[in-house]
Amino acid sequence: MALKQILRTSLVPRAAVVMTGAALLTATFVSACSSDSGSSPVSQNLTGRGPITYVEGKDTTETGAVKQLVERWNAAHPDEKVTFKEQSNDANQQYDDLKQHLNAKSSDYDVVALDVPWTAEFAAKGWIQPLKDQFQIDTSTLLSPPVASATYNGTLYAAPRNTNGGLLYYRKDLVQEAPKTWSELLSSCPKAREAGIGCYAGQFAPYEGLTVNTAEVINAFGGSFVGADGKTPTVNSPQARAGLSILVEAYKNGDIPPQALSFKEPESQNAFVTGKLMYMRGWPSSFGDAGSDASAVKDKFGVAPLPGKDGIGASTLGGYNAAISAFSKNKATALDFLRYLISEDAQHIVAQGALPSVRASVYDDPALIAKMPYLPALKDSIASAVPRPVTPYYSAVSKAVQENAYKAIEGKQSVDEAIIGMQKGIETAGS
Repeated sequence: MALKQILRTSLVPRAAVVMTGAALLTATFVSACSSDSGSSPVSQNLTGRGPITYVEGKDTTETGAVKQLVERWNAAHPDEKVTFKEQSNDANQQYDDLKQHLNAKSSDYDVVALDVPWTAEFAAKGWIQPLKDQFQIDTSTLLSPPVASATYNGTLYAAPRNTNGGLLYYRKDLVQEAPKTWSELLSSCPKAREAGIGCYAGQFAPYEGLTVNTAEVINAFGGSFVGADGKTPTVNSPQARAGLSILVEAYKNGDIPPQALSFKEPESQNAFVTGKLMYMRGWPSSFGDAGSDASAVKDKFGVAPLPGKDGIGASTLGGYNAAISAFSKNKATALDFLRYLISEDAQHIVAQGALPSVRASVYDDPALIAKMPYLPALKDSIASAVPRPVTPYYSAVSKAVQENAYKAIEGKQSVDEAIIGMQKGIETAGS
């Protein structure tokens, strides 16, 4: 998914469907189904070659990066061309579209771009091809956190297509250098008060952004949410309590301003760009607006990795993973296309479209750094990042995290009650 998109928080498809259209669509799916009752779909069509369809959300990059990728592939593979099926820019609609096709075992989607939290769910449901045995891909040149986001139960199920990491935007006219720890950040907040502005804000409205912000402080202090099986809750720990306490205490003493409880990405960015914050947790997509001529902080801000307990923190990953549909008829071609998507050439196209690359070497390109000065900080951020909880029940897990974190930050329940509430919510996520 493109960095700036907000992750879906409800996995329930909309029910308003015209019955005749639904019947026609169902008939189309059935006719396109490539599996049979004799064996598992993941064991079929392994050597199939021919044209394939690649499905991804709307290409909003200025360079048309996705279209460039497809055009370059097609020029080199005239007998195995890729058709780009461009979805809407809405994450909920993207998810519903993919779920509808794959649940119907349709073969018309060959390679699908999955927002990182969806990968485990689609893998658990048998909708995507495991990348093992003859379908192994070489991930040795890729940053390890994006690879982890594409892995479920110890098996790689997708190729990381692009990634994303959180950054700390800071006012370098107010602080000499970016804080590396939460202790350093919070101890500098009196400078913000002296300047008559807020100290720190992220995305604290009760939506996916709050899950991200909560996960980052909990992970930074050594906490986690689920075990390696993607189901066993692990959030009830001293480390998780220590992390959540950072946000709770910062809001309580005013280091996080009251209005920040309504902030999503646009509101937090606006507060920083208009000079009302000393620190902001944001994505790389905020860099352009902060540096624009209309910005009150133009030439007055810097970017750094997020703070942690003792050093660089633990950003939550964003981005897309590209997976092969278990129902594709041309899986050999699809596999080659996945390998192409993580190649040096393809990842430079991705980076030029301002989508963070999954290859470490791209972040050291002087031409790209000149265009996007935040790249060195982003590389450090992603290198220490942690995927969202890798679980087939991500939506329910996210809901448990954000609802309890919000109540704790606004002071309606204690940190202990919030952590126990998260634990109970995750326990019942699969039921």
